[in-house]
Amino acid sequence: MFGRHKEKEKDKKIPFGTMAKLEAMLDDALDGRFHEGDYNESRLSRLEVKWRRFLSSQMSARQKLLEEQGRIKSLISDISHQTKTPLSNIILYSQLLEEKEKDPELISMIQAIREQSEKLDFLIQSLIKTSRLENEVLMLHPVRQPIMPMLLAVVNVMQEEAAKKQIKIILNDTDVQACFDRKWTEEAIGNLLDNAVKYSPSGSEIQISVTEYEMFATVSVTDQGMGIREEEQAKIFQRFYRSKEVAQMKGVGIGLYLAREIAERQSGYLKVKSGCGKGSTFSFYMIKNER
Repeated sequence: MFGRHKEKEKDKKIPFGTMAKLEAMLDDALDGRFHEGDYNESRLSRLEVKWRRFLSSQMSARQKLLEEQGRIKSLISDISHQTKTPLSNIILYSQLLEEKEKDPELISMIQAIREQSEKLDFLIQSLIKTSRLENEVLMLHPVRQPIMPMLLAVVNVMQEEAAKKQIKIILNDTDVQACFDRKWTEEAIGNLLDNAVKYSPSGSEIQISVTEYEMFATVSVTDQGMGIREEEQAKIFQRFYRSKEVAQMKGVGIGLYLAREIAERQSGYLKVKSGCGKGSTFSFYMIKNER
């Protein structure tokens, strides 16, 4: 009781005008329009002066952050631009050499150059996408829309790769709508389907289905692959993590990390259900309505 009484006494000692000015300062800072020169120190109490200095330092830090984000954005753009043409040329020339070369030993070397160049190109593009998301260079803009057109586009891209392994992709029809960014969600679901094709045996099936809940809509990708051990299921969403079982297979270990980032930045999440030798189901959750 005595402590509360003392707090009330302190509150009474702060003039209403001071509280109003402190609140105005805070509002300006939150809106990004705080300027120290707008407040005359000769009219401020010691508390107001300290508050002004604190907000000024915060605005300075905010400005530095914005400048740093600008530099990162410029760097990402430069990396993307400067690496695209050389890598494309290396891949193109290796393909031309592969077609003309007759020596089996040289052909295998050329194929290795092409495969490693494609892997490097994929890695650079994945890192650029991840950096843009993490540094908020690119923002997601979720809008409520049908899920089916996005899934059809994803399946269409992966059909050729699946056909090489005689894998059948079964897409169940749906009229469910959800709130998502079309481009980035297509990227995320594409990564899930790419993994399913990559780690599934020839002649197997992959099911893509949509389930509607009260608040969420879920896209599930189910394969008949090798499955994932329980102790590894939390690790697979880490950047560059690759299980020992798939270390010799194609991949860089960034697809699932990127898919989870995309889900979370749309107020959703990504989960996995799996077991050794029992296949895997990755479920991508999206909110149904804009918030």
